[in-house]
Amino acid sequence: MATLAANNPTLADYLKSLDPDGNIAPVIEILNETNELLDDITFMEGNLPTGHRSVIRTGLPAPTWRKLYGGVQPTKGTVTQVTDNTGNLEAYAEVDKDLADLSSNTAAFRMQQASAHLEGMSQTLVDTIFYGDEAVYPERFTGLAPRFNDPSAENGENMIDAGGSGSDNASIWLVGWGPMSCFMFHPKGSQAGLQRTDKGQVTIEDVDGNGGRMEAYREHFKQQAGLCLPDWRYVVRIANVDKSALTKDASAGADILDLMTQAIELLPSNLANVRPVFYVPQKIRSVMRRQIVNKVAASTLQMGEVAGKKVVMFDDYPVRRCDALAGDEAAITF
Repeated sequence: MATLAANNPTLADYLKSLDPDGNIAPVIEILNETNELLDDITFMEGNLPTGHRSVIRTGLPAPTWRKLYGGVQPTKGTVTQVTDNTGNLEAYAEVDKDLADLSSNTAAFRMQQASAHLEGMSQTLVDTIFYGDEAVYPERFTGLAPRFNDPSAENGENMIDAGGSGSDNASIWLVGWGPMSCFMFHPKGSQAGLQRTDKGQVTIEDVDGNGGRMEAYREHFKQQAGLCLPDWRYVVRIANVDKSALTKDASAGADILDLMTQAIELLPSNLANVRPVFYVPQKIRSVMRRQIVNKVAASTLQMGEVAGKKVVMFDDYPVRRCDALAGDEAAITF
């Protein structure tokens, strides 16, 4: 009984949702985040029912300098297969039918409840894109941070040290989205995107722990997703940005403009079918813009238009705000 009350709207929740005239009031969503990368992601259908398998080149055939009457041995390249898994992100919204029907607009009350679930699904997905780790949480997919956490690994070439220490660091990411570089996928034969299913009126069994029943409205939310990184060269992590040490003139702390320039130079020159985008926490983007103004280098920062929306650009690369990156990160040892 206690669990049911804790996880479902109560009469107190209903009364809080009304305006002075007794109508369902719009909610000021102060807990909503700004995670603009959802506008950028390349999303594809996976080639497995539970994930996606990539074939990656690991070695090139070695040619031979042949002299006259000399022979040439046949050679071959080598490849390896990498399988990325999907995770199932789900939620249910249930409300007592009589509680929802107290309002003259049942649909508005249910939509008010559903909007919170939709935002929660979005925030959880974005957080997993960066920090998901199957080694710790097997039910999730593996995100970017666990793949770029070892400077001595091969892809450590694409990790830049911003010099921070302690545990209040953040990362700046440059991600080149594309079908051959970095993309998200849904399982083979499944539906892409967030699915919201209205289950309508249902009977909840054993609602009171004594075999009692209750009529309720139920909605189901589901998204199946995974992350695939077939070519790590198109992702760069600027780690160890000490947020508390940042200054607008870069006299102390990280020189964000220099670090972002270094990141751009690490990308391969061939950007065909690749969409590189910077992702930064709100505070770092604010300091970045102040450092640019302080250096009188405004020509490197412009306002561009991507998919009909105004976007901050650095050296022709979009700079997106991503609140999922605002959490404190432990320093990585380089």
